[in-house]
Formats: sequence, structure tokens, C-alpha cells
Amino acid sequence: MNDSDSQQSTRKPGDVQNSGGQEQKNQGSEAETAEKTLVQSPEEQARAAHLSKDRQLLPAKVPGYVLMRSLGEGSYGSVWLAQEENTGKYVAIKFYTYRRGLDWSLLNREVEKLADLYTSRHIISLQGVGWNSDPPYYMMEYLENGSLSSFLESGPLPVSEAVRIAKTVLLALVHAHGRGILHCDLKPANILLDANFEPRLCDFGQSRLSDEQSPSLGTLYYMAPEQADLQAVPDSRWDVYALGALLYHMLSGNAPYRTPENEQTLRSLNTIDEKLQAYRDLIRNSPRPAEHRKVSGMDRRLIDIVDRCLETDPQKRFPNAQAVLTSLVQREQQRARRPLIALGIIGPLLVIIGLIPVAGAVVNKMVSQFRNNLTHRALIGDSISASLLSQNMERELQDRKDQLVDLSERTLLRSLMQGDQEEDGEIKNRYPELFSYLLQEKTLVDEKRAELGREQDTSWFLTDDKGTQIWRDPSGPTIGQDFSYRDYFHGHGTEYDKDEIPEGIEPIKEPYICQVFMSDATHQWMVAVAVPVWDLKHEKVLGVLSRTTHLDQLLSGFDESINGDSEIVGDRKIALIDNRDGKMLAHPRMTSDTLRSLTREEVDQLVLTDKDFEKLQLFRKEKNKTQSGRLTAKVDDYQDPVETVLSKEGLDNVWLAAFSPIGTTGWTAVVQERRSMALKPVAEMRNWLIQYGCIVLVTSCLLIFTVWYFVMRVLTERRVWDWSRHHSDKRTEQGSTTASWPSQKQS
Repeated sequence: MNDSDSQQSTRKPGDVQNSGGQEQKNQGSEAETAEKTLVQSPEEQARAAHLSKDRQLLPAKVPGYVLMRSLGEGSYGSVWLAQEENTGKYVAIKFYTYRRGLDWSLLNREVEKLADLYTSRHIISLQGVGWNSDPPYYMMEYLENGSLSSFLESGPLPVSEAVRIAKTVLLALVHAHGRGILHCDLKPANILLDANFEPRLCDFGQSRLSDEQSPSLGTLYYMAPEQADLQAVPDSRWDVYALGALLYHMLSGNAPYRTPENEQTLRSLNTIDEKLQAYRDLIRNSPRPAEHRKVSGMDRRLIDIVDRCLETDPQKRFPNAQAVLTSLVQREQQRARRPLIALGIIGPLLVIIGLIPVAGAVVNKMVSQFRNNLTHRALIGDSISASLLSQNMERELQDRKDQLVDLSERTLLRSLMQGDQEEDGEIKNRYPELFSYLLQEKTLVDEKRAELGREQDTSWFLTDDKGTQIWRDPSGPTIGQDFSYRDYFHGHGTEYDKDEIPEGIEPIKEPYICQVFMSDATHQWMVAVAVPVWDLKHEKVLGVLSRTTHLDQLLSGFDESINGDSEIVGDRKIALIDNRDGKMLAHPRMTSDTLRSLTREEVDQLVLTDKDFEKLQLFRKEKNKTQSGRLTAKVDDYQDPVETVLSKEGLDNVWLAAFSPIGTTGWTAVVQERRSMALKPVAEMRNWLIQYGCIVLVTSCLLIFTVWYFVMRVLTERRVWDWSRHHSDKRTEQGSTTASWPSQKQS
């Protein structure tokens, strides 16, 4: 593997080649300082030049120039900063001081390429050549900001800056390729930055003519895998790969495939053939580099450009630098069109809004106000109904509970439950008298409720302190069964599984309205009002006295639609909700036959949606109350869970609903009506608005088409103007050379 004709004083371990021109690349800071020095007199300049000369031995004298200091030492010589005596202009002079047998060929190659490419402002310019000097040298312009590699040491560049530098380098490559010259060693160290941080391509020591057959080795991690072969034939796609590696480095902060492990592997090999083979295997077998995909601001098109440049298969790579440049330009054009696209969308929308007649806006406002008024009026009516329903329900439950409390506190009942202690130590069984007494009291209650036209209880029953049912009216097969798992017995707010009753469970200590439960006798949803029966000393609960009723019977006295025989049953309903978990307790469609037909999973779905349940909880916390002092809540988008489960025809399930809590029961009364029916008067006006909207839509399409027609014309004219300008620049800069004409057109 050949060394470069010169190299920086600090060489990176990953370099296979470091070509000419690098010695000045990391010296930007000194040049920048020199450029900012105050203007001096000729005497002061001479004194400063003398004081600033490097103490190293000067390689040669250059007529008309004062050598200032060494910029770096390389394998083939050194590079010095020099100042022209007459003008004070700084230049970089490269002396070929080592390996004299190769001096002429190396100097010839690099000078020949730089001289052929002097017309490009993106390639470092040749200032002069000392063919007859000993050692020979050539002069090139001095760029104050040094090489791109020194800037990349502090981290990656912004995406826009990386793309800008890549485009300028591509312009230089397109110009060189158009002259039949392949660079073959593109990397950050071979890109210098002028005072305005504009990049210049340098170091053509490894370059080849496009028709040459001799190989040229580049720098590790920037060199295409097929280039790493001493038998390789130069190809323009080598520079394409290196450009991709350069762009990847600028975006991610590191060259592709460059890791400490890979560097250690290559460093451990001895011969150049082994290193090249290992490098080829490394590139072709490693996962595709992906760090650039994580960079903020990267877009899909730029990622694809980098990936295609770094394709290990040359056939899948961009064919030349011009193709890469064209893709970057097309990407910028696409991004530049985004504001126009936004304008093409927003503009027509603004025009459409401006063309809507004032009369249409007034009609929309009237319709909206009309809908709001109807909704408000309907919700007010539903709210009043819900408040009355909750009051009636509360009174009904309270009456039932008061009657049981009164009965349970009677001394006769408690003594009959407790029994009398006999002299022989045995307890006298008074159950027959107890049952007769309970039946007598229940009959009196039933007769009184019948006189008032109120619904009868489904059953009365009594359980002992262990939960065993000892009496029931009407009598049934449940007597003697253990009901300690029922909520009305223990008051835990839940119903346990019959086989998993907690040990030591105790009966309730206070009057209690239990959670709804499925009756074992009737297989219907029921609720029980239960009270404890204490002993005479009020020290122990002897049993629990309860009365039950079916929930549909509990509501049937308040609205005829609860029985399902109303013609408008589908449009107005009353229901009960357990506000502890959102469970539906009663509903017109929750009949005995319906509940029997449902699966357990479907029954579990008869609860409020999360949204409606959250609203219910929020409304319960509000302090705004009606004149009656009862908290009410109103919603205009209530989802009826029973309709959701039972309706198979896909009817509208959006309701206007009012909620009112029922005392301390933990229940909420609901009065609901279908929103579509309540707002039916608005339907005709809404249909007219739909027709009007169709007319506006057609007009909008015509406007959008017109606007986009002119936008596309502007874009087309802009592309033609860009072509004319760059084509004119190209003809001024390098005549009518047809080989590079496409690149100037696209740039």
C-alpha cells in the first residue's frame, strides 16, 4: 500500500492514504489570526515575518515569498505558509523533499490535475510551480479555516450545513469528472474551508484519469469496498461512495463502520493485502450504518440518498456524482415547494370562507340556536322528571325501611326471636308464634299498600344470625338455605360466591338497602331492604328481617313505558343506575325473559361507559342545585348500555338524559329520551344545509383547481429560470464543454 505524498503531523490510525494538501488543513486558526492582524508598515511586516519564521530548516528559498512557518510534515515533504513580499498575500507551498525518485511523478500528477481544474471555484487553486527548484514545489491558495475534519472533531454538523457542504463538494466532483479526473480519496481532511466557510476540494495526489487502469487506494472507512483492491480499475462510483461516507460523517459525527473494534482488527494485520481483504469483508458483512437515521431533522429522501451512496454493490449505487447532485437538488426543490403546497391548501380555504354568503352564516347561527334551545328545553323537562322520580323512589324506599325498622324494634318480635330460658336450662321454641306474628304484620302492610294503590312486595323473609332463612312469605323452597353470602345479610356491598363465603361473617348492624341480586326463586333482578333484629338487651343481632321487590315493579308506578307496552317505548325511558359501579339496576327492556336470554358476559356489559360514568361522578360532586335543593345533572350525549347490548338493528343510541341521586341509597334515577327524536324539528333545516354544503364543495374544487394551475405555472417558470441562469454561468466559466453541462443545469 503506497503512502501519500504528504500527511498531517497527527495522523489518524484509520487512514490508508493521506494525500497532499493536508498539512495546511488544521492550521485554520493561525491563518484566521493572521488575517485579522492590523495593517503594518513594510518595515513592521518584514520584522514580523522574520520573527514568525519557523526555527526548522527551510527546505528552499522561493523568489518573491517569505516562508513563515511549517504547516506540517508528510511522507513526501512538507507544507509551509508563505507570504508574498509585494502584496502580503498568504499561500501554502508544498515541497517534495523526500524520496526524490518519486518527486517528479508525484508532483507531475498533482500539479497536472490542479492545473486542469483551475476553472472551478470549488477546487483549491494552483498559484505556481517550482519545477527547477531543489526540492521542487508547487504553490496553492491558503485557506484560513483549515480542513473540515478539524470541525468534525467537535461533533456532527446540522443537517442543512452538511447538505450545503455536500452539494459544493459534488459540484467540484462533477467538474472533475467532466474533465475525466476521478479524485479517489475524498474525505473530510481533503476538504478545506475558506474565510466564509465555503468548502474547497484539494489533494489530487491519488486521483486517476477515467480511462486509467492503475489502482488507487483511498482512506479506510471512506474508500469503497471494491476500491480496496490492488487490481481495481478506477470508477466514478468510488467517489460516490466516499461522498456518502463524508455526508454520513457530517450528519452522525463518525465515519460509517468506524468502531474501536474494527480499527483494532485492521491494526492487528501486517500486510497490505490482509488489511484490504479484511476491510472488504468488514464493509460487505457488517450491518448497514444507521446512525444518520436518528439525527434530528433528517427526512426520508435524504436518508435514501445516503443509503444509496453507501451501497456495497456498485451496481446499486448512484452511477456518478451528477446523479447524487441531481437527487439533492430535487430534494431541495421538493422542500421548497412545501410552503407553496400549504398556500395552495390554506389559500383556497380562505377564499371559500370569504365566499360564504352572510345569509348562510345567519341561517347557521339560527339553526344552531334553535337546536340548543330545543336541547335545553328537553333537558329541563327531563331534569324535573328525574328529580320527581328520585323523590318518589326515596320516599318509597324510606317507607319500606321505616316499616321494617318499626317492626324489628318491637319487644314481642325480639322476644319471640330470642326465646325464653326455662328452668331446666332448655330454650323454648317460639318459631310458630314468630312466623304467625310476622305473617300477620306483613298482611297488614300489604292491605295498607293496596288501599294506597302502591306496588306489593315480592317477598318478606327472616334469616337467623348465621344467614339461614327460617321464614318466608310467600313460602318457597328457599327456607332452610344459607343466604349469608347475600349482601342484604352482611352489608359488605358485594355478593359472595356460595362456595367462598368468608369465615366469621356477621349480619348487618344497621338498616341497609342492598346491592341488586338475581333471585334464586324468581331468577329476576331484585333489591332487598333489610334491618337487623337485636336481642332484648341490644347486645347481639339475632337475625335479619328483609323485604324484597323486583326492580321493574319498583318503577312501574312512575312511568308506563317501564312495562314495555308504550308506543313510544323506544324514545323515552326511565331507569335506575347504581352510582357505585355504574351498573344498570332497572330499565324498560330489562324484563325477566330478556335477562334469562342473556349470557353472563352480556349481563356484565349492562353498565355505563367509562365516559358517562366519569360524568356521573363529576356531577355528583357539583354544588349547583335546583330550587328543590336536589342535585341534578344533564347530558346531551348519553350512551344507553342496555340499548347497546340488546339492539341488533343498529338504532341511534345517543340520548338526552337527566340524572338525580336517590337519597343515600347509592342509586341514581335516569330520565332519557332519544336525541334524534327530540331534535327532529331541526332535521329539515339540516338537510338544506347539506345541499348548500355540496354547492360550496363544488365551488371549492373549482377554486383549488384554479389556484393550483397558477402555482404549477410558477413552479415551471422557476425551473426554467434556474436552468437558464446556471447554464449561462457554466458557459462563462468553462465554455461549451458538453460533458459537464447537465451538472450545471441541475446545480
